[in-house]
Amino acid sequence: MSPEQSPEQSKKATSLDLLAGLRVVEIGLGLAGAVCGQTFVEAGAKVSRLSVNAEDGNVWLAVNDGKQRTENRVEFERFLSAADLVIVDKTPSGASVTQGVIDKIRSDNSGILIVSITPFGLTGPDAEFTGGDLVSFHASGMGRLLIGQVEDPKAEPPVRASGDQSAFIAGATAACAAMLALAGERPYGGQVIDISTQEALACMAIRELAAPAYGEPSQPRRREGDGNGSTVSIIPASDGFVAISPREDRQWQAWLGVMGDPDWGKEERFGTKPDRARNWNELYSLITEWSSIRTKQWIYETAQDAHVPSFPMATPGDLLESPQLLHRGFFTEFEHPTAGPLLRPGVPYTVRRSSNKRYVATPAKPAGVILPSGVLSGVRVLDLSWVIAGPTCTRYLAALGADVIKVETSGRADPGRASALHAILGKSKRAITLNLKQPEALEIAHRLVSKCDVVVENFATGVLDRLGLGYESLSEIKPDIVLLSASGLGRTGPDADRVAYGTLIQCYTGFASLNGYPDTSPRVGWAWADPLCGLKMAFAIGAALRQRALNHQGAQIDFSMVESLLSTMPGPLIDHQSEQTSSGQIGNDDPEIYPHGVYPCNGDDQWVAISTASPGEWEALCTLIPKLIARRSDSLKTRIWDAAQIDEVITAWTSTRTAREATLTLQSAGVSAAPSPDSTELFWNPHLWERGFYANSTDMDGSNRGLPGLPWRWAVGERPVQTPASELGADTDAVLSDVLGMTDVEIAELRQKGALT
Repeated sequence: MSPEQSPEQSKKATSLDLLAGLRVVEIGLGLAGAVCGQTFVEAGAKVSRLSVNAEDGNVWLAVNDGKQRTENRVEFERFLSAADLVIVDKTPSGASVTQGVIDKIRSDNSGILIVSITPFGLTGPDAEFTGGDLVSFHASGMGRLLIGQVEDPKAEPPVRASGDQSAFIAGATAACAAMLALAGERPYGGQVIDISTQEALACMAIRELAAPAYGEPSQPRRREGDGNGSTVSIIPASDGFVAISPREDRQWQAWLGVMGDPDWGKEERFGTKPDRARNWNELYSLITEWSSIRTKQWIYETAQDAHVPSFPMATPGDLLESPQLLHRGFFTEFEHPTAGPLLRPGVPYTVRRSSNKRYVATPAKPAGVILPSGVLSGVRVLDLSWVIAGPTCTRYLAALGADVIKVETSGRADPGRASALHAILGKSKRAITLNLKQPEALEIAHRLVSKCDVVVENFATGVLDRLGLGYESLSEIKPDIVLLSASGLGRTGPDADRVAYGTLIQCYTGFASLNGYPDTSPRVGWAWADPLCGLKMAFAIGAALRQRALNHQGAQIDFSMVESLLSTMPGPLIDHQSEQTSSGQIGNDDPEIYPHGVYPCNGDDQWVAISTASPGEWEALCTLIPKLIARRSDSLKTRIWDAAQIDEVITAWTSTRTAREATLTLQSAGVSAAPSPDSTELFWNPHLWERGFYANSTDMDGSNRGLPGLPWRWAVGERPVQTPASELGADTDAVLSDVLGMTDVEIAELRQKGALT
């Protein structure tokens, strides 16, 4: 960055040219397609959108900013004929409507890559089901997980996320899949990538999805034990709430120090994390007695100074003046039609390029090992990440053919290995152990970098540089290396060194406070930010690889999890600036649709989601339920006014049917609906099995299990066979031999010196 450049200008000059020259076209009325297109706009692509009707609301303004829009079909056909990628989203329609559009495109432009977004996919028994945000969200099983366990499941039914999150997740998934296709060396034009919103959302809870394959029960919605409070908890302050997560022993000891080392901290009942979980209610009371007389900012700053993960509970609007986000140039100004210039979320990463100008003729290729084909075959990745976000990103790269080498140490293995998480996220990766505290291990890491195309890491800010593995050092070894560095708030700025976890970021951005029912206390909920970031990280890597193929330049992608989550929340951010009242926690309600909610069905904690987004759906529901027939002509305003009475009638009808029976009856009548299943029910869903979402695959122990697959269907781009996740360090010798050409004697010497532990 030149001295006169602001961080904002620097960011626009780097990240926004990654996809220069790429031409993308959007077709359809669905918000997910617009989100997908906006992801390409922000990386520098030229995106054209056919606008055949008005698209109202602040969210639509944000996701269409910077696009070329036209109502002229002749002009649009010209855009289409020159496109590299077409995004088709006819949500809430089912498969046949979308398939008709796809067939027309392919008949006129056979070589274009197409990504399709539908509620339930293009194939399978439920492909013709219709549904918008509410229906897709509940169909994925996320409705039962979003806000975590509750005291009374009847009082708090399964709930969707606030702010059209179904569209933002499906859009991010579509962008990731399409970008990785375009990043590959093979021309995959003419292919269709099939995105099911149900599956995209289901993959947000990949560990829970895998539980039934291991004979484990679904997580109950009724609170059991500490409700995960001993891992991450929201505590009251004198002026609001603070989220804390002293989950590791060293963090717990530091947290006791923040609280002044109280005598009760030495008691045996709080000695270990399992002890704290068993005695959580008593522990929580003691912590809140201390916290409730201190401000949330003081608690946050004091905890962070002690390296205890902590953030104040905030709203999205609170972050508009964040020094960290302003320093990084995250917000983008746009012209609001009534409020004038406003800020919207921008790109969740910055890109910088090395000062090293050495030319690299060709990227590194795998040597000495035959890998299955795939769209990313020929790309090698050194994976230094752990837990969820980074491993999710590299999971997608591995599934599409990249040779991913996962680096761990036996003293601190990836925590995902303690659960079924690793069985999914570790697929098709090679696992090695390197003790990076040893100089010999660092030398091996440098040599591996010289044979890689991509490095992914999520160490604390500064750690990589201290190890001699910072971007400038890596680019000396491999000038065209792509390094993705993921962190809570980014690698630059006044808060770059803050310790963060995805669940804390959900609290800090306001995501957690927006979800749930009115007049309920804020909850941390499911680890939503991490899998979202995994998708966006993989997109950024794909964009950098595509540009590298054109100009032989590497890059460092500085990825911020806070910015990634905020990028899915333009509505509240713009509402705050335009002085519009934010809806806050509204549960399953929608101010412009009714009925729009979940209703109890026959069985314990069984629910069906019903949405009547159009007058036709309301009339169909009235025809189906005799006690509503007289209300067929009721306006939306009248229906909302009489909501309690109408809900009572609908509940009487749904309560005598199973969730599946109610869904089939409603969908057949033309009403959007879906069950809100737990993970076990989702595991036995015939639609998902027929689509290949669950695939029988060999596990690490040799058993054959139905483990969840990828959030898209696109067989031509994936590895023909995905290999089971490797045991810790299982591939160390093979990698050192295959990639670095080391002998057995050399490897044995390294092991003897402790470099491979």
